[in-house]
Amino acid sequence: MIIRTFVSLLGLRLAATFLAVWLFATIAALSVAADALPDSTWVPLKPMPHQGPTAIFALAVDPSNNQVLLAGNSEGSILRSQNGGAAWTVVHAGKATLTTIAFSPYTTGLVVAGTRGSGALASKDGGATWSAASGLDGRSVRAFGFALTLVVAGTDKGIFASQDGSAWTPSGLAETNINAIAVEAIHSPVRMVAGGDSQATAGIMPFWQSTDEGATWTQFNPPVTGTIAVKFAAGPLPPQGDIRPLIVGTNTGLFASNDNGATFRPLSGGALLPSTDYTQINFIKDHFDRYYVASDGGGSRGGGLWRTNDSGNTFTSLAPPEASITALAVSNDEAPTLYVASFRPTDHQASLWVYHDTGGTPRGPAITPTPVVSGSRIAHPGKSNQLLDFLGQPETPYIALGVVAVLLLITAAISQLRARHR
Repeated sequence: MIIRTFVSLLGLRLAATFLAVWLFATIAALSVAADALPDSTWVPLKPMPHQGPTAIFALAVDPSNNQVLLAGNSEGSILRSQNGGAAWTVVHAGKATLTTIAFSPYTTGLVVAGTRGSGALASKDGGATWSAASGLDGRSVRAFGFALTLVVAGTDKGIFASQDGSAWTPSGLAETNINAIAVEAIHSPVRMVAGGDSQATAGIMPFWQSTDEGATWTQFNPPVTGTIAVKFAAGPLPPQGDIRPLIVGTNTGLFASNDNGATFRPLSGGALLPSTDYTQINFIKDHFDRYYVASDGGGSRGGGLWRTNDSGNTFTSLAPPEASITALAVSNDEAPTLYVASFRPTDHQASLWVYHDTGGTPRGPAITPTPVVSGSRIAHPGKSNQLLDFLGQPETPYIALGVVAVLLLITAAISQLRARHR
């Protein structure tokens, strides 16, 4: 009787061990599957901690890891996620609004962040730790550009340059309000282009170009519409030639140049993109002809997010869940992951979304915000009932089966112990 009970308990323990191992492996495998994003589908991310009723303007993804994400919240803090926005950690507690965050594409681990009125911050470990940059005190930093051994910043008081993002010195246009900057030639002598607004020049859209790493600047006035240069982006070199494509977003349209700004062609208006402000331009790594553009609509309903695979000859709308796009980060993958910040002016709701662009027809969002019956409020993305969210997860049935199996084992063990004491 004792031997039989021992063998029975031994078998029970072996079965319990096997079940525990199976349950752990199953949940781990399902967690990996759950982390894999569906193709061409909009998925809402949970709101960032302490994100008040203001838009998110600073958002960046690590070029070497599409799961490492940096963002600035409404408190002025920088938050970092290592799992694609599923969870956030405050890595810098500040008070000034973050205007931009950018990873260097040429120096591993280097990240710079600009603020409104409080200069810049720099990180050399991928955004895990930060320090205040010197030389930009009191400046509003709106844009960064990168060469192989040089970082440039556009500010409310001209251009500044740095070797490593930590210490900055003036680099021209000291009394000019610079909104946008891009590096067209990354090798020495570095060629750059910068843009501001027309308020100081009697309605003429002012662009400047430097061919000597910012030592001197020359103004030129391209035939583009608008009064504010909002965003510049220089793409990768094409297979033939040594001139990078330059895409310019103004407050009324989108334009492209293939000759270092000598001429531009419109990409918006007519049957092309809408004539609105374009605040985001992101190229896909190693593809001079593939990039994304986005707009917040300038307070109208004309915002959106589009992709081109043919240098802007045609565009495809990615149909974002909300039209006003305030920040965009694109990973360094052939089928990139897009992290998108949107803003709903009606209720001042800032939202974060993720989209794995495999080229298919856009779907989603996976979880659709549902209006309250009264119509007076809207359920915000990522704030749905936690129990319903759990029950809707794909791994929930397997976890339930595992729990039931464990309960059965416990019941069997109790029965065995009772049998021994009879």
